[in-house]
Amino acid sequence: MSKELSTEEKIREAAKNVFIAKGFDGCTSREIAKAAGMNVALVNYYFCSKKQLFKLVFEAALEDFMLSTVEVFKKDLSLESKMRIFIEREFEFLILHPDIPRFILSELSRGDKCEFDHAGILDKIADTGVFEELLDAQEKGIIRKVDLTNLMLLIMSNCHYPFMAKPLMKYLNGLSEEEYQERLMLQKQYVTEMLIGYLFIPKTNN
Repeated sequence: MSKELSTEEKIREAAKNVFIAKGFDGCTSREIAKAAGMNVALVNYYFCSKKQLFKLVFEAALEDFMLSTVEVFKKDLSLESKMRIFIEREFEFLILHPDIPRFILSELSRGDKCEFDHAGILDKIADTGVFEELLDAQEKGIIRKVDLTNLMLLIMSNCHYPFMAKPLMKYLNGLSEEEYQERLMLQKQYVTEMLIGYLFIPKTNN
């Protein structure tokens, strides 16, 4: 049993690396099998088809990406503390997995060809209570009344773009990888303070 799980996980990991590097249309089942050190028949035995394997890999990547940050909203902390941790975790995840946002956006741009259980992922996010807590805070005047879609855009654009723009920014500024990583650490601080400062309404003394 453990051998089967080990083989399955090995195929998944190889497929993840190949899909992220080349996308669904840019690779073949043979390439995935080669990366896993196996033959195509064995890959198809475990996952039936490249499409099915991609669906599993894509959903896992998207779920990991989304839930790794919003899980903080289950904790017994102030909303401001949760938001700070949320933004910091977003940066930390992207430092470890810088190619995930590009992979997700690239595959979603394929439209209907990219099939995944988005409703299930959204349900898991909703289960953390993040939406209710944000709406409640808006009604109580704790944070600005910003549409949740726009709030998501605010956070994602400020957190994701530094990673997606890394090749361009390194080239324009003549930065090494180590130097750019240092800039990312500073950017995390700037973005956190900027977003917290904008979203939270200062308390007034009556």
